[in-house]
Amino acid sequence: MKILEVAEMTQELEEQLIVVWETSVKATHRFLSEQEVEEIKKYIPQALNGIAHLIIVQDKDGRPAAFMGIEEQKLEMLFIAPEERGKGLGRKLIQYGIENYSVNKLAVNEQNPLAKGFYEHMGFHVYKRTDHDEQGNPYPLLYMKLK
Repeated sequence: MKILEVAEMTQELEEQLIVVWETSVKATHRFLSEQEVEEIKKYIPQALNGIAHLIIVQDKDGRPAAFMGIEEQKLEMLFIAPEERGKGLGRKLIQYGIENYSVNKLAVNEQNPLAKGFYEHMGFHVYKRTDHDEQGNPYPLLYMKLK
């Protein structure tokens, strides 16, 4: 497994990352309907291309197994292909973000308790909760910061 920062987004890489995003969301965001996932998916190319720092983990074949996006010192996205979960990729990405970009904040869906537990294990704690996500949808967010 290799961590690298995306210098240039290609069409192929974008498509691969969208697959990682979609399979990850379907595995972890069970509170979203299929229709909601499809609706959100429309915005993923813009999110991937608009993030300041996009970091991926490549598998042994050079394909993305996981990725994260960082804006200033905030983790904006972290997604791991379901078949790659439990292998330490999330921990490696978070550590990379903390060491290289001083990541100290993030937001996580309250309805994704495994992610919340993971971030707590990595040293983050909840400091704020909202009833809706940043798009105004009824998905509570937990805002977390590094202790």
